[in-house]
Amino acid sequence: MGSSRLNKFGLFSLLIAVVVMGSSCSYYNRVMARMNLVDGAAAYNERKFDEAMEKFRRAVSYDPDGNTLESKTAQLFLARTLHSLFAGNRKKKENAERAIEEYQKALPGFVREVAENKAAVDANPNDPKLRSTLEKNSAITGSIVSAIGSLYENLQQEDKWEAWQQKTADNAELPASVRANALVGMAAKDYTCASEITDNEAVKKTVTKDGEQAFEFVKPEDEADFAKLKKCVQEGSTDVDKAIALSPDSDSAWSYKASLLVQNMRIAEMEGNSEQQAKLKKESETAKAKFEELAKIRREKEEEEARQKAKEVGGEVKGSDKSDGSGTEEKK
Repeated sequence: MGSSRLNKFGLFSLLIAVVVMGSSCSYYNRVMARMNLVDGAAAYNERKFDEAMEKFRRAVSYDPDGNTLESKTAQLFLARTLHSLFAGNRKKKENAERAIEEYQKALPGFVREVAENKAAVDANPNDPKLRSTLEKNSAITGSIVSAIGSLYENLQQEDKWEAWQQKTADNAELPASVRANALVGMAAKDYTCASEITDNEAVKKTVTKDGEQAFEFVKPEDEADFAKLKKCVQEGSTDVDKAIALSPDSDSAWSYKASLLVQNMRIAEMEGNSEQQAKLKKESETAKAKFEELAKIRREKEEEEARQKAKEVGGEVKGSDKSDGSGTEEKK
C-alpha cells in the first residue's frame, strides 16, 4: 500500500516538474487530466463505477473540446463505463441513453485524430508506426460508432438506429471501413426482412426433382408481402454495393452481397424468369467465393497478430476460434 502511494506520488512529482518547467496552463491541465484518468481507470477496475465516472468527468473538464489524448480517452472511458452499467442491468435504460450521449461527445475528437493520422500516413506512406496509429484510432472510432448503434438496438429505437446508420454511411469524415460497416448493418436488416418472407413454408416448398428433394419458391399469396420482399432486396443490394465500393476487402459485405443475390434469385424464380435466375445464381457463387477468399485472409491475419502478441508475453497460439464474420446468410 505504502509503495503504491509512493509510486503514485513520484509520478505526480515528475509530472508537476514538467508543468513548472513548461510554465504553461495547458501542461498543468494535461497533468491533472492524466492523474484523474489514471485514478478513474483504477476505480473502474475495482468496480467503483461512480467514483470512476467522477474521475473521468473531472479529467474531461480540463479539456472539454477533446483536443488532448487525456481528454478524449477520459470521455471514451466515461461512455464505456455507462455502457457497462447498462449491460449489467438492462432495466436501467437511462444508463444506455447517457452512454449514447457520452459516446457522441467522444466521437469528434477521434474523428479529428484519424484525419491527422491519415495526413501523416499520406506524407510518409512507408512509416509502419504512423500506419499502425491510424489503424488503431480508426478501430476506436469504429467501436464508438458501433456502440451507439448497438445501444439504439438494445433500446429498441429502430428509427434512431436506422438514422444513425445512414448518418454514419453519409459522413465522409469517417474512415471508409466504418461507413461500410454501417451500410452492411442496414443490408443485414434488409436480408433478414427478405428471408423471413422467402423462408416461410407457404413460399418455400419442398418438391422432388430427378428423384431428389429440392426447394421451390412461389410468390406469397399476399401481393403486399411480395412488394415488401422486392423492396427489402433492392434496398439491401444497394447498400451492400455501396459498402463494397467503400471497402472492397470487407468479407462481411461480400457475404451479404452473396446472400442478397440468392434472395434476388428466388424472386426471379417466383416470376418465372429462369434466364435471370441462372444469371443471379452465377453471380451469387462468384460473390460467395470472394467472401470465402477474403474471410480466409482476415483469419490468417488475425492469427498472425495473435501469434505476435503471444510472443511478446512468452505465450503460444495454436489457432484462432474467431467466427468468419459471414453473418446469417443462407445459400440456396
